[in-house]
Amino acid sequence: MTNKIVARFADGRILKGSTADFVPSKDQFHVSAADGARGSKPVLVSLAELKALIFVKDFAGNPRHEEAKEFGPASPAGRRIRVVFKDGEVLVGTTLGYQPGRPGFFLVPVDPASNMERCFVVASATAKISFV
Repeated sequence: MTNKIVARFADGRILKGSTADFVPSKDQFHVSAADGARGSKPVLVSLAELKALIFVKDFAGNPRHEEAKEFGPASPAGRRIRVVFKDGEVLVGTTLGYQPGRPGFFLVPVDPASNMERCFVVASATAKISFV
């Protein structure tokens, strides 16, 4: 099964494509770039270089949509969490698997209208993680 993803690198680069071999416990995975030539080789991505790996509904999204940062009555299941990345970006959502000391964890956004289905947050790219 392939997943549509947007790889957000800690240095600001972005790679859109699909992956079939991302496993949170592995150091690397492959991305077939969305804008790559047909038959081109997948790009090897190192988890250590990433800020987050976002699993998306589509690559276009809605550039005018502003993500909700508050919990409503229909919040996704899990523990409520707020993540502040080193670059200042803030994600708010829920998690079922955050544990300090692990390389990362999945977050489901609080905004049901988000283009993001879920996000793997790379812990080393965060400045602050708090439960809300």
